[in-house]
Amino acid sequence: MSALSRELGRQLGVLLSREGNVRNVIVGDATHLELPDIGRLRGGAGRFRGLRLIHTHLRGETLTQDDLNDLALLRLDLIAMIQVAENGEATKIELAHILPGMGDGAQEREPFRKIEARDIYQLDFDFESEIKALEGEFSRLIGRRAGETQKERALILAITLGESALFEITELVRAAGVEIAEVFHLSGGRIHPRTVIGQGRLQRVVLAAMRRSADVAIFDIDLKPAQARAFEDSTGLKAVDRTQLILDIFAQRARSRDGKLQVELAQLKYSLPRLTEEDAGLSRLTGGIGGRGPGETVLEIGRRRTRSRISSLEKEIEKLSRQRSVRRQRRMRQGLPVLSIIGYTNAGKSTLLNAMTESRIDTADQMFVTLDPTSRRLRFPREGEVIITDTVGFIRDLPPDLLTAFRATLEELSDADLLLQVVDASDPNLETKMDAVVRVLADLDLTAIPRLIVMNKSDRVDPGDIERLCRRYDAVAVSAVNRTGLDRLMAAAEGKLRITNNGLNGNAS
Repeated sequence: MSALSRELGRQLGVLLSREGNVRNVIVGDATHLELPDIGRLRGGAGRFRGLRLIHTHLRGETLTQDDLNDLALLRLDLIAMIQVAENGEATKIELAHILPGMGDGAQEREPFRKIEARDIYQLDFDFESEIKALEGEFSRLIGRRAGETQKERALILAITLGESALFEITELVRAAGVEIAEVFHLSGGRIHPRTVIGQGRLQRVVLAAMRRSADVAIFDIDLKPAQARAFEDSTGLKAVDRTQLILDIFAQRARSRDGKLQVELAQLKYSLPRLTEEDAGLSRLTGGIGGRGPGETVLEIGRRRTRSRISSLEKEIEKLSRQRSVRRQRRMRQGLPVLSIIGYTNAGKSTLLNAMTESRIDTADQMFVTLDPTSRRLRFPREGEVIITDTVGFIRDLPPDLLTAFRATLEELSDADLLLQVVDASDPNLETKMDAVVRVLADLDLTAIPRLIVMNKSDRVDPGDIERLCRRYDAVAVSAVNRTGLDRLMAAAEGKLRITNNGLNGNAS
């Protein structure tokens, strides 16, 4: 092998199975090998490929970073380098394999073990026993973590700058019921056009997935379909972007028929451009009884059925929207003013509704606990009865498909006489989140409706600070949990409603 490599002036490599059979013979150039597609992994996150790569180096170099990247990204059992002299003789052998981690919270050691043979005929390494021991250690770590939790484990890949973005994606992951195995802070680097992150970072991600027994990578940005596929092909991990994560949370939380239909519609619109021929079966023409004809592929059938289902869902949602419109008109004929509670997700909207109306709507310190609108009657001292409605929480960069699907629900806001915009006063990023809410209102053409800012969670803020916030935003401070400040809120809302109604009456006259 050494002599032939020197004669050709090219690196040579062979991929060997554990049984010692040659799987592939690879011919590179003078400096590197281009490894072929060797298929998907045969097991879970802690399994090796079942293949080892033995290859030559012609320029006196030892194992390179590219070699170690291949070892990690392909999860090879082992990689070995044979150094070739000018006369074609092998002069040195060096090999490396992946090491298990030292456990969560421990100082990580070098992720690879490198072994250099004393000479080319004396390599002190029992491959069969070593690889069995390594897989056994990985299996032990994964088994221990599987016993600790039944939750899916994920790596978070944080690319967006800022602590607020990192906090938000971790809260979304927790709301989805996923356990966080490790967080990678990847901000500051450019986004790789193909795989989102570069080779060095891909290596770190794959090694972390093996050591932390994770099989999902969650990004805090939206991915193009081609980027998600390339990342999955490079790492063997399932890629989930921000929109997909939010859709998954909505799918878990939807309770009403309306909500379930809207979530399904958003999911189908998201998945349609991501239907690809990555599975071999999708590229085959259908055949047999009932399958003969113009030659439509399984992939094309899948896309056609998805479009058909989207059309059907849109019609159902439109029908439900008309039914809600009739109910709204009935309420309007009764002459009851409507207050709608809006705000960033997890600002305390449902807790406030419970406090104001003595209700028991489900609440939790999580994002997107409420999806389906909830209406209650509330009596004001002067204005009499009003309808007060809780709505789904907003979020920055709300996925367009989700906004479109939930437009039918959010259109109820257009009939509101007053919007109560609930803000988490203890949130250091409250200005950014308030701006995000205003942008969603602009997308829905609802900025003309009067708004009253409600600074919630005032019990968590210094009194001087909450007073300054209220002066700055002309807001009312409350603590929905402690039920303080509700009288001031009711008086302020009633005053706003009176001004609105007087204005409407003046215009009518």
